[in-house]
Amino acid sequence: MAQYMVLIYEDEARYAEASPEVMGEIMEEHDRFTAGVEALGAKILGGEALEPTSTATSVRGGADVTDGPFVETKEALGGYYLVDAPDLDTALAVARTVPARFGGVEVRPVMTFD
Repeated sequence: MAQYMVLIYEDEARYAEASPEVMGEIMEEHDRFTAGVEALGAKILGGEALEPTSTATSVRGGADVTDGPFVETKEALGGYYLVDAPDLDTALAVARTVPARFGGVEVRPVMTFD
């Protein structure tokens, strides 16, 4: 099995405007997603939601520290899942089911060093 990061990029302004009901729906969608991954032949090894980009601090060149993310974008990295899957096709099948109501996801293989 190989590991893949499923990176969730969404419009964080939509979350800031979302009602408690919408947020509850989204949490239920993620619960259903995580419960159904094994049926796709994969396993979730971890995952978390991230605080908004307004809480980010960037470090460049090991010395320059600034408030905020590296770049301004409409969609920001809002969370991730680490998935163990037999191949990229399975990881993509998992990614297609990730709740990303306000954006999309990116799948990247985790580099291994032997």
